[in-house]
Amino acid sequence: MKFLDEAKIYIKSGDGGPGCMSFRREKYVDKGGPDGGNGGKGGDIIFEVSDSLNTLIDYRYTQHFKAKTGQNGMGASRTGAAGKDTIIKVPQGTQVISDDDKETVLLDLTEPGQRVVFLIGGDGGHGNEHYKSSTNRAPRQHTPGFPGQEMWIWLRLKLIADAGIVGLPNAGKSTFLAATSRAKPKIADYPFTTLVPSLGIVKAPGGEFVLADIPGLIEGASEGKGLGDRFLGHVERTRILLHLVDGTSETLLEDYKTVRNELKAYGGGLADKPFILGLNKADAIDPDELKKKVTSLKRSAKAPVLPLSAATGMGVEAVVSALYDVIHNQTEE
Repeated sequence: MKFLDEAKIYIKSGDGGPGCMSFRREKYVDKGGPDGGNGGKGGDIIFEVSDSLNTLIDYRYTQHFKAKTGQNGMGASRTGAAGKDTIIKVPQGTQVISDDDKETVLLDLTEPGQRVVFLIGGDGGHGNEHYKSSTNRAPRQHTPGFPGQEMWIWLRLKLIADAGIVGLPNAGKSTFLAATSRAKPKIADYPFTTLVPSLGIVKAPGGEFVLADIPGLIEGASEGKGLGDRFLGHVERTRILLHLVDGTSETLLEDYKTVRNELKAYGGGLADKPFILGLNKADAIDPDELKKKVTSLKRSAKAPVLPLSAATGMGVEAVVSALYDVIHNQTEE
């Protein structure tokens, strides 16, 4: 299934049905009064979180959603049937964004099975029976239904995950996800192998957690360069970040600082999240050189550094345990 995390759609709730003008006409009933019923209410636009969806790809090809109009009022004081609601099913983590500025969040759907009435259908019009009074015994007044609401909106998906992996392209993020879960991301020895976010369930001693892998970041990603800027939103909801650095890089410290700077520039609280710093591809580094790189990176980051090799499994269990401990402690709080 193709991944799509953003889509623009048009939505409109149903118009109310018109009221009816009718008079009672029966044999042996002299001068029957007004009996025109009210129109039915228009259908609502409802958003519903579906467990079976993890992408917005369906809304690339279907972009217009309209609820049904309420039925006309009828004689014999019969109210028209309400219009059928339109239910728009979306993945967990979907936000409804205003089309005016493409920033204002109108609705945030984060709970499984969540169901929200977003646009209410128009009320039905009044039939002439509604206007009957002691001074107006035969009203001919009736009203059309009230119009529904309509707007263009953006749907934006932000994945729900406990932890997220960040790093430069080719830092080994997808390899780590594949080594710790059943996810099968594309892996190759060249940058930008990952083009879409991936999720995996990672088992740790004592429990499990959801881990998200996003495309690699480059300098200027927060301003729209490369691929990572579009997907940084997918790690906004995480409790902790795993920052992987390629231990074989000749610009180790610059690589680390580049990613940290992009997290700060992007905002959304990403730079303030707890993070674990992993020095990946440690199996390809001489032990003495590895110690020097760990010390240098630890001094620059002012944070613990865990050497690992996602390819061979070296140190992976320690990283998984460290991630789970932070997630578990935050959950208990």
